[in-house]
Amino acid sequence: MQYAPALGDTVEDIQRQTIGKVMGFVGPYVQLRPVDGGREWDARREWLRPVSLTEALSAGVAAANARSRGERS
Repeated sequence: MQYAPALGDTVEDIQRQTIGKVMGFVGPYVQLRPVDGGREWDARREWLRPVSLTEALSAGVAAANARSRGERS
């Protein structure tokens, strides 16, 4: 059974090896945005997997640390 993400879910795009938030759906694609904000990208549903709370928090902390170092705006 294929994972069916919902709006607001935090998922990993296994094709890009990137964690993002589900922002919308267009045809066969799910629109994702990085956990620290930024430009959305499209991913196919079969490329997505749900992430654990630990993984989601870790991605958020990594993004906050990068911002504090001036690596992201």
